[in-house]
Amino acid sequence: MKIRPLILAALVGCAMPALAETLNNESVVTLTNTGLGDEAIIAKVKNSDADFDLSTDQLISLRKRGVSSPVLAAMLEKSAPKAAALSMDSPDPMVPHASGVYLLNSHSYPPKMQHIDSTITNQAKTGGTWGYALTSGIASMSIKASIQSEHARNKSEDEQPVFYFFFDEANNQQTTSTWSSGLQSVINSPNAFTLIKMKSKNGHREIRVGSRNLGGMKSGVMDKDQIPIDSEMVRPGVYKVTPKYALKPGEYGFLYEMTSDGARGALGGRIFDFSVMADRDYDKD
Repeated sequence: MKIRPLILAALVGCAMPALAETLNNESVVTLTNTGLGDEAIIAKVKNSDADFDLSTDQLISLRKRGVSSPVLAAMLEKSAPKAAALSMDSPDPMVPHASGVYLLNSHSYPPKMQHIDSTITNQAKTGGTWGYALTSGIASMSIKASIQSEHARNKSEDEQPVFYFFFDEANNQQTTSTWSSGLQSVINSPNAFTLIKMKSKNGHREIRVGSRNLGGMKSGVMDKDQIPIDSEMVRPGVYKVTPKYALKPGEYGFLYEMTSDGARGALGGRIFDFSVMADRDYDKD
């Protein structure tokens, strides 16, 4: 009758999973000395936990003890630090994020960042053409860039919303760059952007980007539509950006990459757009 507990204990022991094996330098030497081929040892290294000592002296010692170069390379690859996973909504700027512009939503629970996709200006319009024609160019004709829909998808309840700009330097270019095209070969600062106020009209948002008269052509966002910003480097490649003063309810955006002057330039601009909430319900869009 006493045999049954022994049998039960043996069965329980057989049912228990084997403890995970952690390879070390000596384990690899042992596998090598058994005559296993490189393919088998490399597969074992890739599929096991490992705690290798791969200092220069240890690499030399392992090589002298018969460990092949392909196996040493697999050990080095296994021990290489893994790239941190990139977040799209963590409110902590010290956490790695994919490159781009983020709006901090401190009113959500828990707080989070919202990634802002850039919007391409898809129309170029002119204004004041009658005055320009009637005065033979004395009166100015304005050039406007336009983007679809009257309101942005990204909305802020704050008068001075907080943004974070993540540039390639922050992630050692782990991902495809948001800033990989345009006239400037390297974009690594919010100084390359202009915070602008846009006007909602007839299902679009517009921004004046130039004018023409007898005196010639002016290009760029008009001074009255530019909003000064404060920027602070949080860590290399990451900047905290805020407007210098409170914003009235309306439509705004960070303008980047006007590739040329006039109407042609108005068709190539990229805007990271957002709304500052008014009393009306923007969700009706």
